[in-house]
Amino acid sequence: MIQKTTLSLIRFFLFFSIFLCTKTNTHAQTIVPQQLDGLEKLCAGSSFNEFYATFSYVNFPAGTTFVIELLDNANTPISTTLLGTPVDVSATQQTIKFAVPVNLTGSETYGMRVKSSTGFTSTRFKNSLGATSFPAYYKEYESKFSINNKGINAAICSSGSITLSVDNDTPTIPASSPANYPNLKYKWYKDNIVITGQTSKTLTVNAVGDYFVVIDYGACSDVNISSNHVNVVSSSSGSATTVTSSLGNPFCANGTGTVLTATSGNSYIWRKDGTVINGATTRNYTTNESGTYTVEVDFGGCKATGSINLSSNGFNASIDVADEVKLDEGETITVSVTTDATSPTYEWFLNENLITGATSNSYLVAAVGNYKVKISQVSGCIATKEFLFKITGPAPPTTVIPNIVSLSGSYPYWNIPDVYKNANTKLMIISSNGEMMFNDVGSNYDPQVNSFIKDFKNVNPVYYYVIQSDTGEKKGSITVIK
Repeated sequence: MIQKTTLSLIRFFLFFSIFLCTKTNTHAQTIVPQQLDGLEKLCAGSSFNEFYATFSYVNFPAGTTFVIELLDNANTPISTTLLGTPVDVSATQQTIKFAVPVNLTGSETYGMRVKSSTGFTSTRFKNSLGATSFPAYYKEYESKFSINNKGINAAICSSGSITLSVDNDTPTIPASSPANYPNLKYKWYKDNIVITGQTSKTLTVNAVGDYFVVIDYGACSDVNISSNHVNVVSSSSGSATTVTSSLGNPFCANGTGTVLTATSGNSYIWRKDGTVINGATTRNYTTNESGTYTVEVDFGGCKATGSINLSSNGFNASIDVADEVKLDEGETITVSVTTDATSPTYEWFLNENLITGATSNSYLVAAVGNYKVKISQVSGCIATKEFLFKITGPAPPTTVIPNIVSLSGSYPYWNIPDVYKNANTKLMIISSNGEMMFNDVGSNYDPQVNSFIKDFKNVNPVYYYVIQSDTGEKKGSITVIK
């Protein structure tokens, strides 16, 4: 009996020793977070996302690693991103550089802790104010933005309303507008006072006042991440409607033109010099022309009209030739341009090729073709104007197949008599090098469109033709001279 009792005591002692040892080793692992000095909240974004956390630890096996975790309201851990290699302050102290997740849902009550690769977790960090819960946000959008199509004025009727919204001119470029980030929330202000309950990217306004909006990042909100201010007034007369020009007035009439913008309303009717502009029914209208522009704005229950006398500080120009002129054989014509441009320059083109040396306001035309003259004002308001005209010549020979083409003549092209211009005639033109320049039926040959003659310097090039028709075959050569 004594032996059984002694054996039982020995077994109990061994079990208790093992249990006590296990408990002692478990609680021997300790992580002590240090206070986050100088850090009240985690305000991250694309421009900044680097934070540091220092902690002490004891009784962890060699090779143990640590990570920083965020804790939401439900105490659910959220992993952060390790930036670089942790710094060992001492054998039992470490500093970790980390970044918050870019998809973090912002909150005012996040916690933060350390977790070891052994599964041990610390108590929460305290911020510089001594709190274990503090704000944490990732700011997806961090730039100023606009509302009301960048307009600073809007108008409403006494019983009407207007909708202000965040602008999004380029939705394919996410960083161009906060409207491209659907998870964002907003704070709308009227006369610098927050409008309760308004958190979307649009706001319906039915009272006069000064309005603007900021992106709501809670305690991490920044006044620099806000919109322009819009002054909403009551529209009872035309004075409440204004029209502005994006390029100013006078404006430089070049490029795509200036954008006229009316006071924000519900619908628009634009007129130029009293005439309705077809299709101009939005808040903006783009033009390159001077004139008096008026817009009738419907504010929902009342209407008002605004206007602008738009003028250009570009230049005027005219040309003294008709759109198309026919010259007889050997005839020439001088074409001149008149302009009030400052220090103008001139460029003349034939068939889209720049004519070398033609740099004055007039040009002696001797060859047929499509001409263009370009006038440029190169100082002050940089602007250009172009005039197009066409010169035609006499009908080509109808019975004789020409064997010489003069580039200096009035018709610098090779043609065939009309009798061969049909689907039953085969025409081939071959260069002296054997290159096939044309190989088709005669009805498809256009001397200007199918011109095979190229510019040359010294030797007069020779080409060969073969015409196969019902009456037989004709062959010959074509010599090109200047």
